Formats: sequence, C-alpha cells, structure tokens
Amino acid sequence: MSDQPYLLYGAYASYYTAKVRCYLRKKGIPFAERLPSDPTFREVVRPTSGNHRIPQILAPDGEVIQDSVAIVDALEKVFPDVPAHPSTPCQRLFVHLMELLGSEGLITLAWKHRWLFEENISFITRDFGRTFQPQGDDQALMKYGQLIADRMTSYGLPAMTPDVQQALDGQYIALLDRLEAHFIDHPYLLGGHPSQADYSIMGALHAHMGRDPAGLRQLQLHGPRTLRWVEHMLTPEIQSPEWFDRDVTYPADDAIPDTAMVILTWLADEFAAPMVCHLHAFASACENGAVRAGEVIDSEHDQPLLAPQAITVNGEHHPAHRAQVYAVWLAQRFQLHWAEINPHDRATAAPLFSAPSLAALLDAPVGLTLERRDQRFYTRAD
Repeated sequence: MSDQPYLLYGAYASYYTAKVRCYLRKKGIPFAERLPSDPTFREVVRPTSGNHRIPQILAPDGEVIQDSVAIVDALEKVFPDVPAHPSTPCQRLFVHLMELLGSEGLITLAWKHRWLFEENISFITRDFGRTFQPQGDDQALMKYGQLIADRMTSYGLPAMTPDVQQALDGQYIALLDRLEAHFIDHPYLLGGHPSQADYSIMGALHAHMGRDPAGLRQLQLHGPRTLRWVEHMLTPEIQSPEWFDRDVTYPADDAIPDTAMVILTWLADEFAAPMVCHLHAFASACENGAVRAGEVIDSEHDQPLLAPQAITVNGEHHPAHRAQVYAVWLAQRFQLHWAEINPHDRATAAPLFSAPSLAALLDAPVGLTLERRDQRFYTRAD
C-alpha cells in the first residue's frame, strides 16, 4: 500500500464532507484535507471525475471518487477494520435506513435551519468564501461566499417568519431530545462501535447545525451529550473519555438499542413520506417504460429528477411526482438487503421495523436495480 495519504477535497461548511471526514478519522485512514480552491482540484480531480461536487477523494493511485456513500463503499474494501457496515441483518438494515433518513432526511431541516436564521448569514457566507479565498479579507470572503449562498438559497426556501423559525427549532430540539436519551447509555448509535449510521448524521449535526450560530446555540442548550458526541466524532480515537472502558463492538445477537430505534422511527415519521413517493414513482417509470433496463437514467445530470409520474400512495393521489434518483439509489440499499434476508431473520427483524413510516419504506416497490458508475445512474441489464 502506498505511503501517500488520500486527499479529501471538501469544506467544513459542506454537509457531505462532514460525513466522510469523520469516517476517515474513525477508520484511521491516512488522509489530508484540501479545499476546492486547491489547483489540483481544478486541474486533476474535477476533470477526472467530471463532477464539481464535494466531497471528492483523490487516492494515492490517482483514482478519484465522488459522493459520500460511494467513498465509504470504496474504502471499506481497502480498510476493513472498524467496519462501517455491521454484518448482521437487523443492524445492517438499521444502518442502510439511516443512510437514507439520517442523511437525506435531515438535509431538509439542516438546509432550512442554515438559511432561515439571520444570525447565520454573515458567518456561513464568509465560511463559504474561505473555500475559495482561504487567506482573503472579509470583503473578499463575502464576495466569493455570496456566490455559493445565492446558489444554495435558489432552491425554493419558504419565507423567513418567526413561526417558520420556531417550527424548525422545535423539530431540531425534538431530534436532540431523542439523541440525548440515547447517549446516556451508548457512545454510538449501535453501542460501542461507530458505523455508517453515525457518519450519516454528521452532515446535519456538525457541518450545519453544529457550526452555524443558530443551530450551535440549540445544540449547546438542548443537547450537551450530543455536542460531546459531535466533538468526539471529529477525533481519531474511538473510545471517548466518557466511554474509555466500553468495548468497541456492535451489540451482541444483532440487537439494536431501543433508543436508537426511537431515533430511526422519529426520522421516518418526519422525513420518509416523500421518499416513499420517490420509490413508487420510480417503480411506475420502470413499469411504463420511461426507465428501461441496461440504460443510463440521464447522461447529462448526476442527480436527476425523473419525469412526473401519477402515483397513489396510502390512498393519496399524486398526479405528477418526480422521483429523485439519488434517494431511490440509497433506498435500494436497504430494499435489496431486506429482500435478501432469510425467512428466519426476516421474522425476527419485522417487529423492530414495524412502525408505519418504516414499514411504508420497506414495503415500497423496488423497480429496476440502480447502479452508479462514472457519476451517472444506470439500471442493471439483468
């Protein structure tokens, strides 16, 4: 193995970079972090991947990997110690559900919480500016940061009102209440062992709501244990001072802590509904030929939306739902795992994941199997 470190291209304000950074540290993978302003990113990394998004990893052998989930999948094959994915069926299902709900669910809350609180704007704009002008003065940081801020706020934010802000804080505090209950007894979501479930929520709890002033204030007031967890997730040590004598193992007998299931179920209650619609719309597109086997979904876009589909979910008609293919790809990770579980293990797992919002995800149609190659989504030919 090369003595050269991996190079992580990302930013501390970046939701998805936060997931990869803590993964690399907990795994003990040698890496150095660089900003997108690094000439190597423009001259080597972006042309190789064909993608501007961060994070991206430049491996010692020259391979470039983009996307937080794809990076973890690739590096797990090279660095199997401290595995991010448990091998047992229930725990692995939990982790794959957290990949979707913890990351793609919480991003909605995190994005709104960042941009709908005035106290965040100066900080986050300058923070983004530093990704392009690391040594720039405040005027330069505001200039370059505003370019990113304008793009991030162009996706349809609701009006900034006291009621909206109160609702966002309420949702965040509800999450913190459940995390606080869990971290009384456990250092990680699955006992003493960090997993992809933990990494999946670091985008929300660190990059956005653990650094932005409005989110950090709520974290300090309502989540002291969670704040310590966030701090510890940024270190290479696996055992924190509070849990120095806790074995670094996943729970025995494929168990999932009750408090972890409370967190997962809350995430599903809050965020699963549109994802269920994505799965139904994707399956509909597969059935009517809008998506065909063995073809690229969209050769021009790495995270495409499908053409509108008319679907009915739980008796509610949606005349023109557009499936987010990236969310479907993530969801298929637990869908395919669920389908492969043997009948005995499935009977054991079913009661754990029987909450209506979770069952709706597990029971949703699968459609054609998606693969991600060269920053594009394809359907399998078989």
